[in-house]
Amino acid sequence: MKDDQKNFLLFAVLAALLLFGWPMATQWLFPTANPPVTEVKGGKTEVVANPGADPAADSPAAIRDRKLVLAETPRVQIETPTVRGSINLKGARIDDLVLVKHKETIAKDSDPIRLLSPSGTQDAYFAGFGWSGTGLTAPAADAVWTASGDKLTPTTPVKLTSSNGTQRFIIELSVDEGYMFTVRQRVANLGDKPISVAGYGYLYRYGPGKDHDTWTIHAGPVASYNGVVDYGVNYDTVKDEGPKSFDSTGGWVGYTDIYWLTALVPDQGMKTALKFRPAGGTATQAQFEPATARQVGPGQMVTQTSRFFAGAKDINLLDDYEEKGGIHQFGKAIDWGWFEIFEKPIFHYLNWLFRMIGNFGVAIIALTLTVRLLLFPIAQKQFASMAQMRAVQPKMKAIQERYKDDKQRQQQEIMKLYKDEKVNPLAGCLPTLLQIPILYALYKVLMLSIEMRHQPFILWIKDLSAPDPLHILNLFGLLDFNPPAFLAIGVLPILLGLSMWAQFKLNPAPMDDVQKQVFAIMPWVLMFVMAPFAAGLQLYWITSNLLTIAQQKFLYMRHPALKEPVAASGAVIEAKPGPKSGKGKK
Repeated sequence: MKDDQKNFLLFAVLAALLLFGWPMATQWLFPTANPPVTEVKGGKTEVVANPGADPAADSPAAIRDRKLVLAETPRVQIETPTVRGSINLKGARIDDLVLVKHKETIAKDSDPIRLLSPSGTQDAYFAGFGWSGTGLTAPAADAVWTASGDKLTPTTPVKLTSSNGTQRFIIELSVDEGYMFTVRQRVANLGDKPISVAGYGYLYRYGPGKDHDTWTIHAGPVASYNGVVDYGVNYDTVKDEGPKSFDSTGGWVGYTDIYWLTALVPDQGMKTALKFRPAGGTATQAQFEPATARQVGPGQMVTQTSRFFAGAKDINLLDDYEEKGGIHQFGKAIDWGWFEIFEKPIFHYLNWLFRMIGNFGVAIIALTLTVRLLLFPIAQKQFASMAQMRAVQPKMKAIQERYKDDKQRQQQEIMKLYKDEKVNPLAGCLPTLLQIPILYALYKVLMLSIEMRHQPFILWIKDLSAPDPLHILNLFGLLDFNPPAFLAIGVLPILLGLSMWAQFKLNPAPMDDVQKQVFAIMPWVLMFVMAPFAAGLQLYWITSNLLTIAQQKFLYMRHPALKEPVAASGAVIEAKPGPKSGKGKK
């Protein structure tokens, strides 16, 4: 009895730690899903920075209205089916870009996502291209370039030109219908002496993005070099430890948020140095430069081609740029992690279901049904194993009582019992173990894939990648406050707890009192644990629980022994004698 009380007290402490400590742990292990927003409050957040020598230009005191900043310099408009913005002719920067297919919030009048912003505005973020070398006088950072046209589209490339009399610099820009810019940097030597030229590209970002870097999902600096993708560098690493450099043939370097990516992609056959470096204040800069400069004789011209990606992390598009565009490891700009082998097939199947059905929530339900059907043969074996285990429970209890003072002999006799009765005690755990990577893979798919962002289900569920917005503590939105994450219990978490409680009730009552107490409280603990997670993940688990209940009822019909009460341990069970005890019955 004392042991039972100690076990229950230990369980109560662990449950309390799980209940109240889990929300803090998930902020590091699993980033909370995007909060559901139903209206735009006070406009949208925007960011800008300045790679020049004066970082104060991007300090909070110097930040100005974006429209005013954009109007101050001559610009070439950018217009494609996926992006809209402009190129700043002062400095030849791509510093104004919005993603027309993606909104800031789920509100109907929401503005599109702003990815890039010019220096001197909120959250500056832009790309530029230049040259270094011997005998070279490159255009100054504030030089105004001449453009061959007034609009860059997928069918109308633009040429930017600057000349100092002895060298002419040309940046030819083209863009596809996705998010990829092609940049051809040319230098013509108009002088009478040879020069050396190395073209580089840079990405400047003032301050970290809104997405937090976590153990499971990386957000921040990212680089691909020598066949690997490095998620280990973050903003603090660059600011605190100084520049980070990676030598590679090909590869790419840039910044990733959960859904958005900017990446500089040098010629994939060129030996390159990829770098991150501090750029003043909270700013950092990603860049690439060739390992060796090229010689350009009098009257000659040299060309270097690179690419610049700025857009949404569309899974199929990234994979297409990798496979057809030859950009090494570009699909891994999405941090799939350890379970990519599960995650990508789940994404492709779920996306196919969504295209066929037209409702993402129904697609999740169909996915859940598919998973349960695939696991059904294993579930049958699980129930058969449970029936066998239940049948040998009296014999096992008798052995435990008979050899309670000889644990080694007790284990030997129990293992012999399993062998004689052909029972595998681990078989019942297999479906649960298989569900863990599937559940985690679905979590990653819901959190990472832009295709799932802002997808509605029914009624109040407007975004399945966000938590359930209807909370009990604020009377389903009637009271004007948001409860803390671990108390933000919505309708879906309640349904999850109820479905798990019904599932546990359907199971035969455990013989051990502590196990009974664990099963009694576990559904409600999980209700709190799952509340901050994406509604789509909760929908998956609820559906899985309901299908499990139906499956259990069916399998109980096939294995009625599982519903029979276990014989008391005092039943007459023949047990083999120990070495010192002689014969006896328990």
